[in-house]
Amino acid sequence: MQKMADRFRIWGCTALLIAALIFGAGIAEAQEGDGNAPVVSPAVLVADDIQVTPDRRLIATGNVEAFQDGTRLTAQSIEYNQDTGALTITGPITLDDGQGSVIVASQAELTDDFQTGLLTGARLVLNDQLQLASVQMNRVGGGKYTQLYKVAATSCRICEKNGKSRPPLWQIRASKVIHDKEARQLYFDNATLLVRDIPIFYLPRLRMPDPTVSRTNGFLFPELVVNSLFGTGIKTPYFVPLGDSSDLLITPYIADGTRTLQLRYRKLFKRGRLTIEGATSDDDLQPGESRGYLFAAGEFQLRRDFILQFDIEAVSDDSYLSNYGFSGKDRLDSQIKIQRARRDEFIRLSYINFKSIRGDEDDDVLPSDVVNALYERRFFPGLIGGEIRLAAEAQALERASDVPTDVNGDGVVDGRDVLRLSVDTNWLRTFQMGGLQLQTQLGIAGDAIRVSEDATADDGDSSIAPHVAVGLRYPLIRRSESGVTQFIEPLAQLAWVGGDGLDVPNEESTRVEFGEGNLLSLSRFPETDRRERGWAFAYGTTWARIDPEGWTAHATFGQVIREESQPDFTESSGLSGLDSDFLLAGQLEFDGGLAVSGRTLFDESFDITKAEMRGSWSNAKFSFAGTYIWVDEDPVIELEDPINEFTFGGSYRIDQRWNARANMRYDLELGRAATAGGSLTYRNECVRVDLSVQRRFASSTTIEPATTLGVSVSLEGFSANGGPKVDRKTCGKHAG
Repeated sequence: MQKMADRFRIWGCTALLIAALIFGAGIAEAQEGDGNAPVVSPAVLVADDIQVTPDRRLIATGNVEAFQDGTRLTAQSIEYNQDTGALTITGPITLDDGQGSVIVASQAELTDDFQTGLLTGARLVLNDQLQLASVQMNRVGGGKYTQLYKVAATSCRICEKNGKSRPPLWQIRASKVIHDKEARQLYFDNATLLVRDIPIFYLPRLRMPDPTVSRTNGFLFPELVVNSLFGTGIKTPYFVPLGDSSDLLITPYIADGTRTLQLRYRKLFKRGRLTIEGATSDDDLQPGESRGYLFAAGEFQLRRDFILQFDIEAVSDDSYLSNYGFSGKDRLDSQIKIQRARRDEFIRLSYINFKSIRGDEDDDVLPSDVVNALYERRFFPGLIGGEIRLAAEAQALERASDVPTDVNGDGVVDGRDVLRLSVDTNWLRTFQMGGLQLQTQLGIAGDAIRVSEDATADDGDSSIAPHVAVGLRYPLIRRSESGVTQFIEPLAQLAWVGGDGLDVPNEESTRVEFGEGNLLSLSRFPETDRRERGWAFAYGTTWARIDPEGWTAHATFGQVIREESQPDFTESSGLSGLDSDFLLAGQLEFDGGLAVSGRTLFDESFDITKAEMRGSWSNAKFSFAGTYIWVDEDPVIELEDPINEFTFGGSYRIDQRWNARANMRYDLELGRAATAGGSLTYRNECVRVDLSVQRRFASSTTIEPATTLGVSVSLEGFSANGGPKVDRKTCGKHAG
């Protein structure tokens, strides 16, 4: 037995050597005959039986494999004529170029480099996605072009029933198809799209990318849109790559009630990026008027670690973005900002222009232009220890109006402009005394504010605010044998801020949030035009349970007690009066994917001022996220009615191919939804169908309620960026 195996091994090696010498010799001769021909590696041939005839023909039969410059060919037999350099191949034949292109055929006549010739009963498979079956196939141009005749192209798996092939879900039939391997494009002549063998539409010429292309110019799949404002229409996006680092997307939208052109331009630079998008419309909602919007955003890395960021937002009228669903914004903010963040330094200079598109707001009386400059620095002095923080900020708010009184009756002077300068110096140091941490803070701050265009207020005011604070923390940790860690930390802080409050209108600190992040802050106002003054005592505790294999929880409880009340804290802030509301915040995370977080403020009678809860849950089939918020009425900040609403969004994977999504924002106080929508997606290996519906409710007189239905169908297999691959279906008893 061992002798037979050795004899077979010797025979096989001899046949391989003979085939390599003879089969490669013909190619070597061809190279010598043309000094400009590209260098081609000798072919290697392996077969069960190899014969060389007296007339210099090599015949290989039985499990034939040939290798040439990364191309692998398998067949039942190959006959090679050294005089002509032609290969006559009997199938079944498989020709794999190693670059995602596979040809399967029954018979072939090819040159010795496999790049040129005729194949019959051929099928071309590209990137294991798209297959093109043809009666005849020609390889020309040294393998650059593959021509197929009487073609049926599809990316769907073809199943059989009762011994006959069932028609695929979709296919494109054409009299001729040319595959340009270098350009990676497919050109169809007399193309007809069929769904289950039913013709849908015909195109005399059709060009599509092959599955290896990630970006190329051409039409993307259209989307059918039914909108209650504009009627039935269609979007036909056209993609134009502009080199390797930029592109343009052009989307005409034609409907019964609108003619719209959308544009999106993207550019990637060596040290930055730029995106510009916009649209222009001529519709029946505002006949004879040109409507449109323009959004632009960019970010660039400058020298010395500076970063330049900007965004521009402009719109023709208040309702345009809402009518077309381009954005849900009701206030636009155009901004340019340059900043640098280092370990011990932060610099920022910014300009923001606000534009309101709310029907009940007038831009002239809003602080629409805001200029801000901020510098922060940290030092670690070795002599006294601890950390020194320095901060300086300048900010200017300007209104377009120059009226120095409140004409519109909103309680704010129409033309008031404000300029503020603030500086702050702090020394912080922590002392460790066993398990007790003593945190100290000492510093001084100064603020100067100038007010103009306001006949009801002085020209400005300034103030010095020295401050000192001492805090205590006592962290305790316990670890169990099961790996669960519990942490509890009582904390307290006694703080004093001196000086008198600024006698200027409240422009920047009208909305205050009390949470676990500022429980131990010296001032809980969002900006420095207001500061808490006098003595204040804050206390609380934090607790955490961490289980690597179970549920994890975090909780914070706290309250602030003052020597004197702060007049600029409103009821909804939870900080009015001498004693603040109680703060309770926490998070829960379960091993099964459920996570819940919440925060609430309540007084001694357990009356809730503010509450917020967020939750999410996800597993292999289901994902859900929701938010509930409650804020009590507060006329001081123009909140005449409570905020009481919830939002949710979720998806459910019905099976491998079907996926459903839904979203809603519901106002419990008004008893109606603000927005609601859903979508249903079907996707298999060869097609993707998206059905969507979105309803927007509105109470504004400038925005009309609208319902939008969308239908889009895309044929998979023509792009490398079609999303994650879907497992191909298995042909079974009930396969379609």
